[in-house]
Order: sequence, then C-alpha cells, then structure tokens
Amino acid sequence: MPVRNLLRRPAPGGGILHWIHSFSLHVLTGGIAVAAHYTVMYCLLKVGVSGVPASGGGFLVGAMTRFALSYWRVFLPTRGVRVASGRFAIAIACQLAANSALLAGLIKLGLPLWPAQVVTTVLLTVGNYLAYRLWVFR
Repeated sequence: MPVRNLLRRPAPGGGILHWIHSFSLHVLTGGIAVAAHYTVMYCLLKVGVSGVPASGGGFLVGAMTRFALSYWRVFLPTRGVRVASGRFAIAIACQLAANSALLAGLIKLGLPLWPAQVVTTVLLTVGNYLAYRLWVFR
C-alpha cells in the first residue's frame, strides 16, 4: 500500500480495519505532537524551568498540534470544530493532570526525567485514542 494511502483519513466504518487504520494514524500523528511537546519541553528546561512544569508547557503545545491533526486527518468528527474543541479541552485537561501526576510519580521513584516522560507518553496513548474516538471527535 502506498504511503499516501496510509496517511489519508480513514473512510467511515466501524470494522477492525478501520480501527487499526485510525489507531495507526493516531500513533503517527501523535509522533508529530510528541515532537512538538518534547521540543518545547527541552527549550523550557534549557532556560531553567524545572521538569514537570516544562513538561506541562510542552504538553500544551503538543495538545494544540494533536487537536489539529486529529480533527483534520485522523477522525471523522460529527459535530463540528466548536463541539470537538470544547470536548478536547476537557479531555486534554484530564490528560495534562494524568501526564503531570504520572511523570512526577516516576521521577519520585528514581526514573530520570526523559525516560519517565517517554514511559508516561506511551502509557497515555491508548487511553487518549479511546477518549478521542469515542467522545471528543464523535
């Protein structure tokens, strides 16, 4: 299958191939959002912001990137950008709290900042996908 076909928004449907395709796009576009998150986090760390707040700032930039890509490339929103953005704001607030709490907990357990952030990101991926697919962009 050509790369162009892999990057297209999935056609409407609920079969297993649709779920696999949309989850794959969620992960792929998530990589772009994570790159935005980690870049801002790195820059904030370089100017003296401590780990968890720097991650929070990066998380918000990654969230804006995530919304745009999810809305226009991954999911098939049924209620428009206004409803989706309101729901996304609620979901992202919950995710920010989960990201910060999990990151702080992993650091407290002795994991260095960057490995803790990667573990946090991976652990939140499936829950984020389900929230977006089943509620935010529905």
